[in-house]
Amino acid sequence: MDKPLVGGQAVVEGVMFQTNNRMVTAIRRNNDDIQYFEMERPQKKWIQKLKKIPVLRGNAAILESSIYGMKHLEFATDRYERDPEDDISIEEEKQAVNQAKVVLSTIIVGILSFLIGKFLFTLIPVFVAEVFSGVVTSHFGQVFLESLFKLILLLGYIYVISMTPMIKRLFQYHGAEHKVINTFEEGRDLTVENVQRQSRLHYRCGSSFILFTVLVGFVVYMFVPVEPFYVRILNRIALIPVVIGLSFEFLQLTNKLRDVPVLRWLGTPGLLLQYLTTKQPDDTQVEVAIHSFNKLLRRD
Repeated sequence: MDKPLVGGQAVVEGVMFQTNNRMVTAIRRNNDDIQYFEMERPQKKWIQKLKKIPVLRGNAAILESSIYGMKHLEFATDRYERDPEDDISIEEEKQAVNQAKVVLSTIIVGILSFLIGKFLFTLIPVFVAEVFSGVVTSHFGQVFLESLFKLILLLGYIYVISMTPMIKRLFQYHGAEHKVINTFEEGRDLTVENVQRQSRLHYRCGSSFILFTVLVGFVVYMFVPVEPFYVRILNRIALIPVVIGLSFEFLQLTNKLRDVPVLRWLGTPGLLLQYLTTKQPDDTQVEVAIHSFNKLLRRD
């Protein structure tokens, strides 16, 4: 029987794993206990139809991950540094408000956070590149500068946030997530020792996707005008779904070619970025990731 395709996401003090059918998160509480949150993965017909269409499926996948991933992030952050004996108060707080409003607001926050971040990440480099338009006047030069500033912004942002203790631990759990998936895909037993021997990098990582949006965007922008400036702004906004969709397709391609000796280098830029977005986990963090993964396999 074919192995299920498993993805994942680091959360505060834990890891979420998911298949097409189910999502499971395991977190370590401050009393050292491991607690779980699980849910069936909703199968929205319109989402499933979009996920069969090249380019559009990338946007659908990102939207779906943002919405459902927020629920697991909320579960983890609600319990961060809180005594497990206080969990009843968390439920009472949620029952005191309209649950429909909570769910809707969570979805809206997830979508808006993604969109605002993507708009800023896309448009700030445009304005910076425009500052140099008097010196760098060629179309190629402007697009190259824009992409260069976008890459610097990306790397600088990740590096700065990785210096904070909480994000560093989050990146350690990110590394644990990759190690567990790599162990599973190699067919090895999920023990702490086996998992720790694996690489903390993985071809299907969302970090690679973010970097590919820079590289793919560079190619796409070569075919649209940069002058006048307002047209440049408008086409950058309009092309966000196109760049996301093409980047997703490129990410899938690199995953399919990762065992082809000559072509596996296509995924190298994304793997290099993961040296920033993942950190070496300790054994206790790997243990949490294993618990989450095993729970998913039992439930799926």
